[in-house]
Amino acid sequence: MKFRLNRQESKQQRSLTPWEQYQEQAKQKRRQQQRQARTPKWFHQAKRIGDKLPRLKHQRNRQLVRRLTILLTSFTVVILAMVYLVSPLSHLQRVRVTGAHALSVRQIQTATGVLPGDSIFNVMGHEKKLQQQALQRNSRLKKVTVQFHLLNHATIRVTEYVTAGYVMRQNRYYEVLENGIVSQQSVSQPKSGTPVYGQFKTTKRLHRMILQYAKLDSDIKSSISEIQDSPTKSNPDRVHLFMNDGNEVYASIPSFAKKMAYYPSIAAKMKQKGVVNLEVGAYSYAFKK
Repeated sequence: MKFRLNRQESKQQRSLTPWEQYQEQAKQKRRQQQRQARTPKWFHQAKRIGDKLPRLKHQRNRQLVRRLTILLTSFTVVILAMVYLVSPLSHLQRVRVTGAHALSVRQIQTATGVLPGDSIFNVMGHEKKLQQQALQRNSRLKKVTVQFHLLNHATIRVTEYVTAGYVMRQNRYYEVLENGIVSQQSVSQPKSGTPVYGQFKTTKRLHRMILQYAKLDSDIKSSISEIQDSPTKSNPDRVHLFMNDGNEVYASIPSFAKKMAYYPSIAAKMKQKGVVNLEVGAYSYAFKK
């Protein structure tokens, strides 16, 4: 018996060869595969899903919070927008007008369509349209600039056409602007410092004359009392001027502005009242007694 025990102990202590180690590892691998084969597939799948449940729950909570945030933000924006639309802040509180002389503030506001109390959305983004609209509605307006600022304030800056004189029709004087347009509003007496146009048979000739007059210096403009159309066979464009200093002037429409620039120096050399002829060249002579 002692001999047999010693043989077993020696056998256990003996190291395995590489081939025996390989076989032993193969046996263990087969045993593991057999155990796994006996285990149901649903057990492994349930285990994998169970591992993912905390992560899926966390993702769902994040998506829920994100959706609630979007809904609450949208609802808040809509409520604030509705409150703003019905509040005074969404309407023009003040409309300031600068540059107006002949026209009143109300006339300019009406021409542009920008009035106190109007919605600011009628102005924001529509400035160019409102400016063109004003020029079409009122012929006196030469330039219009509409600016929106300070939440609910607007400023209208205008440049008006200067009055170039008056035209008399049926004992009423109608204002003529420097752009050649005759106003539809009449007055009983013209303002001083501007001439009265008379006997112009066509609107085209009157327009040409007014455009020439607009080129004059302010001092020469204010010195003219009356301009009459006075064509002749030799000069169809002749006009006859009556000056405030008592002199008279004959000139041609095409060269009117250029020639009238010499009038102050010519008048200063005249010893007595008379006629200044600017049709061809420039000369003067006294009235015939």
